[in-house]
This record gives sequence, C-alpha cells and structure tokens, in this order.
Amino acid sequence: MEVETMLYRHPDIAVAVVVAYPDERLGERACAIVVTKPGHRIDLPSIVAFMKEQKIAVQYIPEKLIVRDAMPTTPTGKIQKFRLRQMLADGEI
Repeated sequence: MEVETMLYRHPDIAVAVVVAYPDERLGERACAIVVTKPGHRIDLPSIVAFMKEQKIAVQYIPEKLIVRDAMPTTPTGKIQKFRLRQMLADGEI
C-alpha cells in the first residue's frame, strides 16, 4: 500500500501498517499503527506534515495513530493486520 510505503520512509518509524477502524458516520477510517526506531518518538501531527510534504492525497492520510512497542506477527514474522483490526474494534488499543 502506498501509505504504508510512505510511513516506512519517515525517519522515526521502524515498522508501520495502516488498518481500518470502525466509524459510525463513514463506516471506517484509516489508522496508522507504528513501532518507532529506538530512541525516537512520533505523533500524528508530524505524520500528517510528513505525508503532506510527500504530496500524498489528503484523503489517504491516516486519521489516527497508535504507537506500539511491537506488532503481533506470525511465526514467520508477517504482521497480523487482522489482529490489529480486531484489537482496534474491541478497544484494546
């Protein structure tokens, strides 16, 4: 996905995924879930500014950010997006 590729280019981000989360009005919205590089911090305004600098269309910019220490993965290391979506829907993250 183009948005995830863009997030990986951010100097503070080590791992990034974008998943949908439920929204009453629109059905769903985009949420960026990231793991930062050691010693780095990030917030949603800096991601929005970075993506605007990269000329990405505004409608593709995530509306929510969650910073985690690690992502749920399969035994082979693939990120389990379905688990992240379920955790968002259940309010666990």
